[in-house]
Formats: sequence, C-alpha cells, structure tokens
Amino acid sequence: MTLLRDADLAAAFDHAARSYDTLVAANPGYHTHLRRSARRLGLADGGRGLRVLDLGCGTGASTAALTAVLPHARITAVDASAGMLQRATDKPWPRNVTFVHAPAERLTQAGIGGAYDAIFAAYLFRNVAQPDSVLTAVHDLLAPHGRLAVHEYTLSGRTVDRAVWTAVCRGLVLPVATALGDGQLYRHLWRSVVEFDTADAFAARVRAAGFDRVRVLPLPGWQTGITHTVIAQRATPDTRTGSR
Repeated sequence: MTLLRDADLAAAFDHAARSYDTLVAANPGYHTHLRRSARRLGLADGGRGLRVLDLGCGTGASTAALTAVLPHARITAVDASAGMLQRATDKPWPRNVTFVHAPAERLTQAGIGGAYDAIFAAYLFRNVAQPDSVLTAVHDLLAPHGRLAVHEYTLSGRTVDRAVWTAVCRGLVLPVATALGDGQLYRHLWRSVVEFDTADAFAARVRAAGFDRVRVLPLPGWQTGITHTVIAQRATPDTRTGSR
C-alpha cells in the first residue's frame, strides 16, 4: 500500500477518532511513556511562565502528558485532523491549554508564532510528507536555546525490533482496527514506522535542521528499541546545514 499523506491521512484519522483512545489504552505504558518524554524536556518549576507547543496532539494524550508534567505552562495543542481535535476539545482542560486546527506544514498560516520555550511532538514526524521542512519550521518557532522533544516510533535498526513491531501490528492492532473499520489507517501506521528513519538517522536529521545537544533516549517495556525520545535544543548561533 501507499502511505497516506496530507488530506487523506487527516480524513483517516477523522474516521478513527471515535475509537482511537480505546485502542491506545490497550498499549501498555502508552500514557506513562508520553509523560516520561515530557519530563525529558527538563523544564523547571512546572513550566511556569513558559510557552509550550504540542504539535500533533491527536485526541489529547500528549497534551495530558504535558499538563501533568508542566501544569503552569501555557500550552498550545495543534492537530491536522478535525475529528481527533474534536475528541481532544471535548475533554476537560485547564484554562492554560488552547487547541488549534492546523497541519504541521502550515503553522504560521494558522496563526502559530514563536517564540516557544519548548515544542513536544508525539508520533508526528513519520506522518508528514516533508519532515525536514517541518523540523525547520519547528526550529524557527523556538526561542534561542528552546527545547524539542520528539516522542516517536523510530526503530533501533536491529532486526528483532522490526520483527516485534510487525508482530504486534499484524497479530493484535490490525485485526482490531480492521474490525472497527479503520484497517487502512493502521496499515499505514505499521508501514510508516518500518519505512521511516531509525532513531540514529532521525537524530542526524534533527542536527541538520539546526539543533544541538541531540540525544536519543529509549523507552522501557515492549517498546524498547521501537519507541524513543529524541531531545534537542535550538542552537545559537544558527548552525543549520547550509545557513550563513
């Protein structure tokens, strides 16, 4: 199958929004891992006085992780799927959280402007057609020394990790999703992982976008070697490849 992109992917997420929370709840450690990645931003005092962008918030799982770890930050949560965003906004949130409907490729057109102190992106980059362009936009939205945490399915490169991911998808996720009428989306999600960067390759992509202090940190449980947090900081002066 061809990977879903842009409007087709947003429409698939719209359709899957009604059952998305139920499916991810069956993933051991899903919410705990998101909170761990949010803590890895290393922001002090619960984020007091800071602006944080939650890019690709979906139904709000990553937003909930950020509010748990950074209860005093001003959080802007963005997603391209209207259906997923509706599920998110239907939940109760503190007043310091706002939601915006926009694709990651068109943030400025949606009124998303810098400078953010931190950006959190969970399960986003393998789903965009031009990850380098989105990384450049993310870089430019950050304040000097602003921090980035990418929580993503980025395989280690070991054959066993790819095999585990495929076994879980084919043996559990895809049959359930297909029964719910969302097989196309979850086939895309399986393939998007196996065709995307390894963790080290994605870290190199982040460095090329002008970030430094890039670290790849594993997550525990069955997702060890499958899901990683990539932490980085906007470099000052700009060290992006090809810049002046």
